[in-house]
Amino acid sequence: MAKRMPVRLPAALTALAAAVWLGMVVGVSFLATPVKFQAPSLALPVALEVGRVTFGLFSRVEWGFAVLLAVSVGLPGAGRGARLLAAAVLAFVAVEAIWLLPALDARVEAVIQGRPEPASWHHLLYAVAETAKAVLLAALALLALRRLGWEAGPGRTAAGVPGD
Repeated sequence: MAKRMPVRLPAALTALAAAVWLGMVVGVSFLATPVKFQAPSLALPVALEVGRVTFGLFSRVEWGFAVLLAVSVGLPGAGRGARLLAAAVLAFVAVEAIWLLPALDARVEAVIQGRPEPASWHHLLYAVAETAKAVLLAALALLALRRLGWEAGPGRTAAGVPGD
C-alpha cells in the first residue's frame, strides 16, 4: 500500500520557498544594490561590476528556488491559485535571465570599458520586474500560509478549534 503525501506539504513547501525567496529579493534588489551606489568612495564602474557579479549569482540562486517552487506547486493539493502565481513568478525569472540581465550586462561592460551608452529603460524595467516578482512572491507565500490555517489567528487552528 502506497503512503499518501500529507495534504499540508505542498502549502508548507510553497510558503517556505516563496517567503525565503522574497526575503532574498528584498535584500539583494531593494537594499544592497541601491546602498552600494551611495558609497562615495566606490567608483561607478566598480559598483556596476559588483552588481553584475551579484545579479549573475542571484539569478542562478533564483533558478534553484524556481525549481523548488515548481515542484511544490506541482504536488497534489497545491491549488490553482498557487500554480498561477508560481507560473507568473517563473515567467519573470525567465524573462530576466534570458533577456533583461544579458542586456544590462552589455551596458555594464560598456561602462567598464569606458564607452558608456546613452540612457535606456532597461534598469527601470528591471526594477519594475523585481517589484512585481516581490509582490507575486508575497501573495504566493500568504496564499500558502492561508492554506495552512494561518488566517485562524494565534492559538487557533484552521478549523477554529483552540490549538495546543
